[in-house]
Amino acid sequence: MTRSLLAGVCALAWILMPVAGGHAQTDMVLVPADDASGGAADQGALSNAALADDGSQAPIPFEGGQLTITQEEEYGERVLAFDGKELARNYDVFFDKIVEVGGVNVALVDVGDGGNQCGPAKVIVWKPEGGTIQTVTVEQDECGAPPAAISDSAVYFVPYLLPGDSKPALQWSPTAGLTTSGNLTYMPEPGTDWKDVDPSKYDNIIDAFHNEAVYKLAETLLGKDMPDMATSLLVGGGTEKTASGAFFASGCVPHDCGGNDGFMAVDPVNQKLYFARRGDKPEPDAWPAVSTWPADVREALDKALGSAN
Repeated sequence: MTRSLLAGVCALAWILMPVAGGHAQTDMVLVPADDASGGAADQGALSNAALADDGSQAPIPFEGGQLTITQEEEYGERVLAFDGKELARNYDVFFDKIVEVGGVNVALVDVGDGGNQCGPAKVIVWKPEGGTIQTVTVEQDECGAPPAAISDSAVYFVPYLLPGDSKPALQWSPTAGLTTSGNLTYMPEPGTDWKDVDPSKYDNIIDAFHNEAVYKLAETLLGKDMPDMATSLLVGGGTEKTASGAFFASGCVPHDCGGNDGFMAVDPVNQKLYFARRGDKPEPDAWPAVSTWPADVREALDKALGSAN
């Protein structure tokens, strides 16, 4: 698999992650999407748009029955069911699409806790010939599943990788079930150096790890802590600059803001990196030691995470 494919899927994953918590709560929710019969493909987006207005939608015909998503209590869990039989439940349940895989109609439904920057799991629903309705839930970690890519014969799940990460790429088919296709490892863009660092292009400071020089120094400083450090920056936005020209940003772990927060600063002129992460300890862990940090970077850290002195 080429790196360009991985980068494209990772970018898609990053775009999708904040969406999970953005749907309005309603009393009854049914969102039809792409239909394998061909007629519903253009109506899925319209149905999603109409959801916030009237809070309901007719059940979706599927394999001789009906798929429904209902919510009995305001702000309560939503229930995915097939002809009244519960298939899944959680606070965010939304239809994705209905596709044909290996000659079998397959419904894909997003099911998750909701919340900031955390994607849902993917529930796959199908009915084997002569059998009863079946489901499998794809959930690679505590923050949902990778985006699904559909082919004629399988559904592929290529993970969004954080710096230092290595995760399996999964695939599902009606005949083989859920299997592992291979293992993917995060890698920066080969040949990039400090002169290529450009914070104006970063949606999140984690994007700086795509630079090979930044990545190699981060790997030296953080070692095995690099994935955890990057995770602590996931819920974050753009960067700010210090008086000396270093740029920085703070963030937090999805669903744990205030309990697991991170800080990163990049000084491309002096080719330096500064990291800090606060968990349940009074003072944050820091790489390198905070006492070695320039005064303006230390001041930025104090404002972001509280006193580190």
